[in-house]
Amino acid sequence: MNSIKQLIVEEIKTLFLLKKTERLWHIPLLASLCTGTPLLVGYFFNDLPSGVLACIAGLVILYLPSNASFAKRMSTLLICSFGFIFSFAIGVNFSFNPILSVIVLGIFSAIVYWLTLYLNTNPPGNFFFIMIAILASCMPYSPQTIPIKIGLVTIGTLFACLLALFYCLLMFNKNNSTNKPVSVKIKKNKYANIIEAFIFAIFISGSLFVGHQLKMQNPYWIPISCLAVMQGAGLHNIWRRTFHRLLGTLIGLGLCWIILSLNKTSLSICISIILLQFIVEMLIVRHYALAVIFITPMTILIAETANPIFHNTNTLIFVRFWDILIGSAIGAIGGWFIYHEKIRYQAIRQIEKVNAIIKRKP
Repeated sequence: MNSIKQLIVEEIKTLFLLKKTERLWHIPLLASLCTGTPLLVGYFFNDLPSGVLACIAGLVILYLPSNASFAKRMSTLLICSFGFIFSFAIGVNFSFNPILSVIVLGIFSAIVYWLTLYLNTNPPGNFFFIMIAILASCMPYSPQTIPIKIGLVTIGTLFACLLALFYCLLMFNKNNSTNKPVSVKIKKNKYANIIEAFIFAIFISGSLFVGHQLKMQNPYWIPISCLAVMQGAGLHNIWRRTFHRLLGTLIGLGLCWIILSLNKTSLSICISIILLQFIVEMLIVRHYALAVIFITPMTILIAETANPIFHNTNTLIFVRFWDILIGSAIGAIGGWFIYHEKIRYQAIRQIEKVNAIIKRKP
């Protein structure tokens, strides 16, 4: 009984604990520019949906390594940009059939999950690659517009790379680091678990299937919520992340309702997204639940600008809450399975190491 009470007290303390971080304010500002500029361009050319697509692609800037050589920074961002374009292309080309898109998303998620494990990818890891594939797979299928959409994603990533280039040149000149020899090395994890990737894919694709079966207008909210929860490294982190996400989402939906009530024009919505992006990037490394409060309205504003129920604030908030609740519950269950698979896999690795030591002995 005392242990349960102590656990509850510790969890309550985490709600008010901000982690220390060495992250500079440059990155949140850079992220805001990469996502906000395409939005404003889309607004001024009276084509906000295109601006939104390029805005989402601009999130590739979050993969820019903070402590790395100039070559590694730019090569990492370029590789991730190609990954974003490929992820979108996979999703949008198979969106003509819900069942096929679920199967393809499952295969794609397994491959991406395994690759990020194998290559020891730093956060945000597999998240945005799979998120973009989910969004694309839920778009209305129109073969004529597919090249245009892929082009917009490409423009968004290239713009982010251009800003990153100027930023890196400025920072490296400032720190007198440009004359140092540079090399690009990829750290590999030979113990990447295929079964773990398979479990992950089952729950991601299964959550999208649930969204289609429930006849959701935008079924991507369920798998994206599932994906966000399953990013936890361990069982305790996953349950904590689920709790923090639900609590942050509840408060964030209230904030979203206020923003939508006050902002009636497309320009004010764009400015709100830019400000929210900056706040999110300042908070995400310090407190997940606090960041989710601002992630929720930001993602809703980005994803729902072209939605017919966007102007019906109460309906929109109600629908999004149930989508996120269902997705988070599925993600928590999936996280439980992945955590136990990790324990089994680590046990097998330890046994193999012990056997190898015994065989080496005379």
